[in-house]
Amino acid sequence: MDLSVVIPTLNGRDHLAAGLDVLAAQVSDAEVVVVNGPSTDGTTGMLRERDDVDVLVEVSTRTENVSRNAGLEVATGDVVAFLRYDLVVEPSWLAGLTDGLTDASVVTGPTHRTLGGGMTTEQSEHRTIGSREVTYFNGGNVAFRRAVLDELDGFDEYLETGGDRDAAHRLAALDYEVAWRPDMGVRQEYSADGGVATGDRGEEFRALAYRLVKNYGVRPAAAASTTRRAGRDALVAGRDVLRGDLAPTEWLAAGRAVLGGVARGAADGFVARVKDRSPARNPHGLSDRSNRAVARYDWR
Repeated sequence: MDLSVVIPTLNGRDHLAAGLDVLAAQVSDAEVVVVNGPSTDGTTGMLRERDDVDVLVEVSTRTENVSRNAGLEVATGDVVAFLRYDLVVEPSWLAGLTDGLTDASVVTGPTHRTLGGGMTTEQSEHRTIGSREVTYFNGGNVAFRRAVLDELDGFDEYLETGGDRDAAHRLAALDYEVAWRPDMGVRQEYSADGGVATGDRGEEFRALAYRLVKNYGVRPAAAASTTRRAGRDALVAGRDVLRGDLAPTEWLAAGRAVLGGVARGAADGFVARVKDRSPARNPHGLSDRSNRAVARYDWR
């Protein structure tokens, strides 16, 4: 197995350096591709001084799927793993990855996070949408056989969030299984408070509607999933209003953002579905363009 590890990063110099140190010690034979940018914290200089990074790709677009595809373009391994810059591989990571690939063409594992009260981790996540069984994977800790990524045409660059979940739907459509290996664990080297950022609600639901309509069409399965998600979030926000933790005007503004995001995402998803009728469903994928990188440093 020839393994390439692609690490997208943005202004994460210190966390990235810690992760690279451990990766070099635990997985010394892997080809390491870092996709940077556009960072302003000295990441480029730090990487150019290291001898354990094989390729550095500088990009100008702050979108994770663009960075993933830019790394995939230059990776040479027959297995390509994607790691988040602020995660560190566990000692058993490579063994878990190797074992998982004996059962499936895609393998993922948990992320261990240090909290104030101890350690938290993840479990494998599955969902049935229509007649399709979807196994989601950890986008910051996943490995693919290269042939699978070629068939998927990489990641969908329309999406600013949820690109890994979109790929999971497309893997299911192509009848690829995703193996879960607890040994393929990664961890954060710093403490987190356990908080969850709310983010842009309109963008979140735009991405949700887009990937569901693109992958399933205008069907009850897609509408039901979006409606359940929106209804659940509205109920939680309504309770916050009743408790006085959220102003009614904020609730209404969030609702408008969600409705606008759903409408735009559904329309764009329908156009994408028409543009690419293949099972890959990826009109904005790896083959769509070749100008992602603004600079490339290759020390192989």
